[in-house]
Amino acid sequence: MVPGAAHAANPSDPENTIYLDLKDGRVVIKLRPDLAPEHVERIKKLTREGFYNGVKFHRVIEGFMAQTGDPTGTGMGGSKYPDVKAEFTKEPFERGTLGMARSQSPNSANSQFFICFEDSSFLNGQYTVFGEVVDGMEFVDKIKKGASGSGTVTNPDVIVKMQVASDAK
Repeated sequence: MVPGAAHAANPSDPENTIYLDLKDGRVVIKLRPDLAPEHVERIKKLTREGFYNGVKFHRVIEGFMAQTGDPTGTGMGGSKYPDVKAEFTKEPFERGTLGMARSQSPNSANSQFFICFEDSSFLNGQYTVFGEVVDGMEFVDKIKKGASGSGTVTNPDVIVKMQVASDAK
């Protein structure tokens, strides 16, 4: 799933590619509007507004996933926009898959998302898949992990900068 950097340096679809800059390097994400068009549009809108810049990875569970996208850093916050309805598919949650976080309600995704460290098939069909890491997964692996069980992180890592590739400077 993670091809070489040559592919990442020149994305085939810059409008549906995200650059996620972390403390250790750049992660290149291929968005999947074919699976979740509404979620992809929300992510791009918030990215273009600078919403994610400086946001913490507030919940990071070793061997599972890193979650971010809450401006309050508590896991309870979101954007000013209405929640997005679920766009569940048969696409599996594998290493490098990006999914939208939500509450117990399937139609409560807003701005929070997570990146899977490992295959997480127990999430299949229950959360919206909207993208996949195509380069830089080694930098995702270096995100500071949280406490056992809860995944709550003390002094968490942040998104240094997030941008749509077609807008990158």
